[in-house]
Amino acid sequence: MSALENVNITEKTVVVIGGPTASGKSGLALDVAKKYNGVVINADAMQVYQSIPIITAVPSLDDKKQAPHLLYEIYPPSQRGNVADWLSKATSVVRDVWAEKKLPIVVGGTGFYIESLIKGVSPIPETKSEVKQQVADIICQKGIAGAYDYLQQIDAPGAQMIKPQDTTRIRRALEIKLDTGQSIEEWFRKPLIKILPEADFAMIKLLPALSELEEKCSRRFDMMMEQGALAEVENLLNMHLDENLPAMKAIGVPELGDYIKGKTDLNQAVALAKLHTRQYAKRQLTWFRNR
Repeated sequence: MSALENVNITEKTVVVIGGPTASGKSGLALDVAKKYNGVVINADAMQVYQSIPIITAVPSLDDKKQAPHLLYEIYPPSQRGNVADWLSKATSVVRDVWAEKKLPIVVGGTGFYIESLIKGVSPIPETKSEVKQQVADIICQKGIAGAYDYLQQIDAPGAQMIKPQDTTRIRRALEIKLDTGQSIEEWFRKPLIKILPEADFAMIKLLPALSELEEKCSRRFDMMMEQGALAEVENLLNMHLDENLPAMKAIGVPELGDYIKGKTDLNQAVALAKLHTRQYAKRQLTWFRNR
């Protein structure tokens, strides 16, 4: 617990624990919560979805009995979560926790969520529902490649900021351009608006050595398989959801899904899921080290 020993915890402190997958964030958050009368608040963009608690490593029921855990499994897998909605919920929860004289402990590996909570957000207005539907129709009709081509036509600077396969950001860039007439790139140059200006943030980053992290990723996926990850993915596939939904892209879902569909054998599916987990953890490690 030495990470907090020198922190002056006030009535407006928010402890933030960030780092790559399998680095031990959830365990540390639980330890801090038990010692400091805290409430654990999820900041992982995949642990917000229901139906996939094993594949996304949601804290166990036993962990949840030891300390309150909030903002886990809040959306059905048919829904698209986003940073704006998460921030709205997180700020409300943090203030509720303060009101109860407890310590909010925000934990997760989604750097964009954490950075937005601490540093603030762009002043982009909420997109009108009819524009969201317009963009959804464009993606449905043109596919994501066609939607990206259209974005390049109407907002070249914004398109340059986004990878051609990034469905979520292409969707958002189109919504912003069509709704406001301004490029997402212009909005990102505007000063950020702090959403918790009264907070005293205490940041803890878990940054294990890459070799240790890769070993942990492999062991954890083996544990997921023992806990029933395959049945969990099969149940998800039986919902017949759009494959572009975030929950359908959680690491392990496409890979085990291919095995269930007869496209590969189980050993290959597990090996590929482990590879993708290690690659994701490495990207997260680099991101957090540079912050």
